[in-house]
Formats: sequence, C-alpha cells, structure tokens
Amino acid sequence: MAFELQTSSWILIADWTIRVAALMWIPSRSPPAAARSWLLLVGFLPLLGLPLYLVFGQPWLSRRRLERQANASRVIAERQLPLANLRWAPHGDAIADDITRLGERLGDFMPMPGNAIDLLDDYDASLKALLNDIHGARFEVHLLYYLMFDDAVGRAVADALRDAARRGVHCRVLLDNVGAKRGLRAFAKPLRAAGVEVQAMMAGGMPWRRSARMDLRNHRKLAVIDRHIGYTGSQNLAEPTFVPGYPNREVVVRVQGPVVSQLGALFASDWYIETGTALPIPEQPPEIAGRTPAQLVPSGPAYPFANARNIVIALAQRARKRLVLVTPYFVPDDATLDALEIAALSGIEVQLILSKSNNQQLTAWAQASYLDNLLAAGVKIALYRPHFLHAKHLSVDDEIALVGSINLDIRSFALNAELGLVCYDRDVVARLRRIEADYLGDADIVDAQAWRTRPAWKRSLSGIARLTDSFL
Repeated sequence: MAFELQTSSWILIADWTIRVAALMWIPSRSPPAAARSWLLLVGFLPLLGLPLYLVFGQPWLSRRRLERQANASRVIAERQLPLANLRWAPHGDAIADDITRLGERLGDFMPMPGNAIDLLDDYDASLKALLNDIHGARFEVHLLYYLMFDDAVGRAVADALRDAARRGVHCRVLLDNVGAKRGLRAFAKPLRAAGVEVQAMMAGGMPWRRSARMDLRNHRKLAVIDRHIGYTGSQNLAEPTFVPGYPNREVVVRVQGPVVSQLGALFASDWYIETGTALPIPEQPPEIAGRTPAQLVPSGPAYPFANARNIVIALAQRARKRLVLVTPYFVPDDATLDALEIAALSGIEVQLILSKSNNQQLTAWAQASYLDNLLAAGVKIALYRPHFLHAKHLSVDDEIALVGSINLDIRSFALNAELGLVCYDRDVVARLRRIEADYLGDADIVDAQAWRTRPAWKRSLSGIARLTDSFL
C-alpha cells in the first residue's frame, strides 16, 4: 500500500510539473493561438502532450537548411543587382507601390515588367499545356510539385520526362517526400534509369531528426521549361479525384517573360537546399514577352518572416473597393481574420469563396467556426458546389492579383514552403474576376441569420475542431 501511494504521489508530482513547465515555457515560444492549443492538450494529457509539443510544437529546421536558404537568398539578391534599372515602379500612389517593396523584402524577388500571363482554369487543358511544353522542350525541364500520384496523369508526366531525357533534354524533378510518396515509389527509379534527376524534398520518417520538423512540407507547384516558359498555381500532378464525385477545380498560371527566371531561381534554391548542389544560372538578359508587371513571393519556415501571411494581410489592408479571396482551406490566424473583418467594417466589399465539398473533414469543421464573426462584420461568403474548389487566389480592387499555392490557413502561413505570383495588371485582374464570377454563379451564398441559427451540435463541433487549428 505504501509503495502504491508513493508511486501515485510521484505520478501526481510529474503530472503537475509538466503542466507548470508548459505554462512557463510554451507561451514564450509559440504564437498565442498555437500556445493556447498546446496548453490545452498538455493540460488534458500531460504525458502525451509534452512529447508531441517537443516534436511538433516549433517549425524548426536544421542549421544546414537555414544556412542554405540564407545563401540562396543572398545569391538571388546579388544576381538581381545588375537588373536594378529594369525594376518595375508603380505610377503615383498606386496601392502596388508598397506591396512591391514588401514582396521584395519578404521573398527576395523584385517586380519585373514584360510578362505574358495566361490564366488556365480548365483542369485537363492546363495539364495538356504542361505536357505539350515538356514534349517540345529542347534543353531543360525543371518540375517541383507537392503531389504526384501513380495514376494516368502521373504516368503521362513520367512518360513525357523520359521522352525528353532520351532527346538529350536535361530534366530535374523535385517532389515532396510525403505528398508525392506514391509518385516517388512508382516513378523515381525508372525516371532515374532514363537519365532524369529525381530528388525527394523534406524527407519524412526518421530522417526528420537531422533535417526538419517531420510534418513540414514543400507545398509549391512550379515548372520551368527551357528557361522560357513557367507554370505555377494550385494544380498537382494527379487526376482531379481528391473528393469522390467532386473533381478538383484549379487555377494555373502559364507565364513567359522575366518571372520565368524567378521561377527558375526558386527551383535552383530548393534544389540546392535539398542536395547541396548549386545549379548553373545562365547570364542572360530577361526575355520580354508581354506587358504585365509581376513578382514572385515564396514563403516557408526557412524565411525570417511569415511571408505568405504577411503578403495576404498587406493586400487586404490596401483594398479600397473590393477584395475577393478563394481558398479550399480557411483556418486563418488572428491577424488575418482581423484584417478581413476590418476591411469589411471599413465598407470594402470582401468576398470569400470556399468549397462546399472538402477532402479534410476536421479542417472543414474548424473552418465553420470562423464564419460567424466574418458574416457579422459584413464579409460575403459563398460555398462553391460543382467541384472541390482547390484553387488559391485573391484579387484586390482592379489592380492586383495573387495566384499560387497559398491556402488561407495556419499550415500554409507557418509550416509549408509556398509560392505566390503577384500580378500588377488590370487585365489579369479582369480575367481573374471572370473566373470568380463563374464560381459565384454556381455557389450557395451563406445567409448570416441562418448561419447563426444552425444546430447547437454543429456550433459545438466546429468550436472544438477550431482548438486544433495549430495542428491542421
């Protein structure tokens, strides 16, 4: 009996020691929302919560990764110095003025004029365009994707790469080790045998101990063909079947012009971070292909600031007439939520377009908890019906469009390597507005009164799910 009492006492002491230590330690090392979530978990399950926090609590990267990112950023900045006279400058007091400076400070790339931008929102057509460009490549193909499946699309891309390699085209492929696990398992060996260089990014499993927190991911999607054509957007290398019965709808940018060299530099940066090998960057003047000024803004935990979140907030703060945001996953942090509410309360038309169907149920439940305050502030919310709306873009007034891989959630803001292309062009915004209008034509508009009176169990469920926002 005495031994049992002594054991119970030690367990009780350890239990409360963990709780008190967590209370003293976690808030000083995590943002308030994340700290609350972790403290709640440790408070309920101390012996489980503490080990989980030590593994997942901080988006840490190895010193080697951080040094390589810093080196890559330095090289990118140095390579742009001779092009300083080509930097695009907005006219007068346009809202783009400080956005361009912020984007360059956050993501290293300066705004460049002379780009030709095609917005592709047909899933099959955008994949066909990419495959056609790979088949037409003459000397180089670089692909970086979060997800590649062993399906008809994955096989078509692998076949195109093998054909290109046989023609003497130098092909390199970066694939996220977790998101593209099936593609790596199916295609890495035969592609390497054909002469294609294939590299997994952000290794999962045990290697995380030497590299990075194990759930950090490279969520970017980009392609560069012959340093002449570039792609980015929301589309992965897979069939559009994430949600049965609701095929994905995406937006992809096909670009020609100076931004292609920025996409190439970002690929080279990620290749260097993963392999330690610096790819040769040719000395050539940027190619002028159109009239659109544009700028790449990469983000991720290796950058010193929360680039994705900060660029989204800055764009929301500078809207004067209309702000439209499209995302499949809406689990924002407090700063982003405040920016949207303040914009709506200031009389700006704020339109949020979400997908009615979703492939992540916990995220969908958590997402629902954020809509009450937004609706009360006057934000218009639409739920797109026909497809799983996987596109990620926003538009500000008639002046700026942001298209890329960035979801409006804490994972994209803090844990994933992401990519956004900012276009400073009324014509591009007008084309994006037509796509947004098409979404709204097939969407259910959320009624504020009906939303407030939804069943209590749904409100409770979404509130509980929201407590996991830092883990999603």
